[in-house]
Amino acid sequence: MAPQRRGAPKAPEGSGAAGRRRPNSTKHVRAAREVRRKWLGTTILGACAVLAGLLLWSSRGGDDDVTEVLAHHREILPGRFIEVPCSEDYDSHRRFEGCSPRKCGRGITDTVITRDEAQRIRSIAEKGLSLGGSDGGASILDLHSGALSVGKHFVNLYRYFGDKIQTVFSEEDFQLYRDVRQKVQLTIAQAFGINASSLHLTKPTFFSRINSTQAQTAHDEYWHAHVDKVTYGSFDYTSLLYLSDYLDDFGGGRFVFVEEGANKTVEPRAGRVSFFTSGSENLHRVEKVHWGTRYAITIAFTCNPDHGIADPEFM
Repeated sequence: MAPQRRGAPKAPEGSGAAGRRRPNSTKHVRAAREVRRKWLGTTILGACAVLAGLLLWSSRGGDDDVTEVLAHHREILPGRFIEVPCSEDYDSHRRFEGCSPRKCGRGITDTVITRDEAQRIRSIAEKGLSLGGSDGGASILDLHSGALSVGKHFVNLYRYFGDKIQTVFSEEDFQLYRDVRQKVQLTIAQAFGINASSLHLTKPTFFSRINSTQAQTAHDEYWHAHVDKVTYGSFDYTSLLYLSDYLDDFGGGRFVFVEEGANKTVEPRAGRVSFFTSGSENLHRVEKVHWGTRYAITIAFTCNPDHGIADPEFM
């Protein structure tokens, strides 16, 4: 016969031992549940905070190496100028007294070009770029040379499209382009204390349209830091006219002046003009565009008349 199993001895009835154990056990269970609830709540809050931070970073499109915003997209600046020491880049080029940079720096203004003018000049870019566009998301349109991004290459839109150009653009478009260029030229001359007539438009001066499409060629990799005077020897003064709004039309895409440990940025705003001397004192880059479409026009000036180009003429 199988041995009988003995259970745990029962507490004497009415002794109260069993009754004392049950409440203590219940308290431990409740305490454990409370700890789990608090831990879960803390974990969820932490995860939400991390997610919110990631979403904020993504929506702003910001790089974590930017330490100062020189111009916020919501503010309207009558004019802001920051002087910086000139680099030696200009010493290896022919100097033109009264024009070649002796005073170097960077400026921003929102009162030279109206938002209406910015919208109208953006429509010129939209019409021209509708004829082509890069496969890699960074497209250019140069009304001077006729260069237009198409797929992975460039074409001369005046030769490629011929008489069709007259149905795309108008004389009013080109006149507006010339007027805006002249306003930017006067702004730069006043900021640096030089005669506007000593400045000459130079190449490349072009519209840019950037979206988040992955780069297909080296021409699409617009985000690398560079020096305009090194890249384009003719540049003495560089300007950008923004034709769309940061965080309204696109995310990322801020303009960044690269400085050791203290990068500074300009947030684009339609009608905003950002300008600077073109040497190494203004090493810069553009952040990658994460969403939307960023429109701008780069307008460059030289002090050397041999490197000057004429305004585009309507055909």
